[in-house]
Amino acid sequence: MQSLLIIGYVWPEPSATAAGSRMLQIIEQFQLSGYQITFASPALQPELAYDLSLLNIAVKKITLNNSSFDEFVVALNPSIVMFDRFMMEEQFGWRIEKKCPQAIKILDSEDLHFLRKARQQAVKKEKELPVDLINTEDAKRELASIYRCDVTFTISEFEMNYLQEIYKIPTYLLWYFPFLVDVDTSLKPEFKERQDFLFIGNFIHTPNWDAVLQLKQTIWPLIKKQLPKANLHIYGGYPSEKVFQLHNKKDGFLVHGRAEDVNLVMQQAKVSLAPIRFGAGLKGKLIDAMQNKTPFVTSKIGAEGMFGELDFKESVSNSIQDFVAKAVQLYQQKEKWKIAVLKGTKVLEKRFCKHVYRNVFIENLNRLKSDYQAQRIQNFIGSMLQHHTLKSSMYMSKWIEEKNKG
Repeated sequence: MQSLLIIGYVWPEPSATAAGSRMLQIIEQFQLSGYQITFASPALQPELAYDLSLLNIAVKKITLNNSSFDEFVVALNPSIVMFDRFMMEEQFGWRIEKKCPQAIKILDSEDLHFLRKARQQAVKKEKELPVDLINTEDAKRELASIYRCDVTFTISEFEMNYLQEIYKIPTYLLWYFPFLVDVDTSLKPEFKERQDFLFIGNFIHTPNWDAVLQLKQTIWPLIKKQLPKANLHIYGGYPSEKVFQLHNKKDGFLVHGRAEDVNLVMQQAKVSLAPIRFGAGLKGKLIDAMQNKTPFVTSKIGAEGMFGELDFKESVSNSIQDFVAKAVQLYQQKEKWKIAVLKGTKVLEKRFCKHVYRNVFIENLNRLKSDYQAQRIQNFIGSMLQHHTLKSSMYMSKWIEEKNKG
């Protein structure tokens, strides 16, 4: 049986993060393709991490800058190694290259970290995204990691095009792998049974905290003025005290913390709000909303890569005034609300249906296994970066290991 080693930046936590849900989706596709999977991570395992043993996945705690990983990976001898975000490729990629050079190397980017950080800086400076904010050290590190791997899972079509057009990344190094969902057509929501607004997103993720502040300071007061009986429910994992300090029952701004059941709170809400000012990748909160037949309003950044050619302009806004107007319309107008529900289901069926994507995954995996050696010859930039990384990262890691022994 072929084997897959996943080197995780964190342990999957699907109840708290979209990244955790996506990791389980990737795992499922490989298991359906007959792979025996081992999940290894240097991160501390949170109490609510998913129990991977339920999926018959072996787990391994690994250590940064420690040659014990070399012994582990030689014994495992994986067919494929997947790095969860470029930071793990930087730490362990050179060890894989040295000890298991025939293993196919996949990078799961989750989203473009350098793009999210650049957009955050642009928001702080109140300007459009200038070139000096995308040609950063983070960009160089992440792009180098893409070149060193045989293929990169790219969650967003926008980011695939961005990498090809702006940075000239070869097409053969990129594999579109979005969220994959089961589309439930049995759920029949009733407009009159839904009430209140919702925001959901874990607070470790900076764009979510920024969105909640936008709601608190500008957007919600304007909505509340027009809909005085409505409330806004804020849910998210890892809330700090500063998050709970925003709670104000009188204003209808209700901070609950982690949602025990995301589907339940989604199905109780009438409209979900996602005023994302910066970020990258796809927004799991919008996938959740569409799965639970909950209309939403989001920003251009929030909608990025989500809808393709499908018309979703009634749910996407680029100004506070327009955002508020669209939120109030969806909340008050039954027909607009029902149309938004139907459009959401169509998006899931056309763009994120797990069963439709299954055959695409098999074809891409078979192509990768047959072509990766030829691709490595073609990818001279990647081999050049691999050469220098093997030298620099290897000696730096060995120095740290010796220092830690002392």
